Amino acid sequence: MTDVQELLLSRIRDVEDYPEQGVLFKDITPLLADPAAFTALTDALAEIAERTGATKVVGLEARGFILGAPVAVRAGLGFIPVRKAGKLPGATLRQAYDLEYGSAEIEVHAEDLTAGDRVLVVDDVLATGGTAEASLTLIRRAGAEVAGVAVLMELGFLGGRDRLAPALAGAPLEALLRL
Repeated sequence: MTDVQELLLSRIRDVEDYPEQGVLFKDITPLLADPAAFTALTDALAEIAERTGATKVVGLEARGFILGAPVAVRAGLGFIPVRKAGKLPGATLRQAYDLEYGSAEIEVHAEDLTAGDRVLVVDDVLATGGTAEASLTLIRRAGAEVAGVAVLMELGFLGGRDRLAPALAGAPLEALLRL
């Protein structure tokens, strides 16, 4: 494990039985409150953005906004929020996806992504991969290319990497921490 990985992991708090009984929640708020750890995280994700040749960063609601915006600034790229349906004004592209119990929809402003864009999706956690998979579909529907997906942590036991592989179509999936 690298020094950066150790720093990041040391600032993630486990919260038992949240949001429901039997779930071990990974709380990143202590990491965000530590300027050295947040800077290390931002630098590591910005390096991935640069390495993938991204021209824009998409952040997934809500913690992907917190991580993606400073990554975009650090890498000198534009930032695009992908929101829950009904939260963006104006013309949007919308994508539905299945959850464990039901379904959800996300959307992006139609004009924010163009055919010349290479987009890196940034989020805090890759769990089952449903939201990330839907975001890749949205990016391609907007005419842009997927540069990859970068997350702070991957919960490998939930199978998100396998689910996401076909949608990535060869683009990289990078997790700074694999738990």
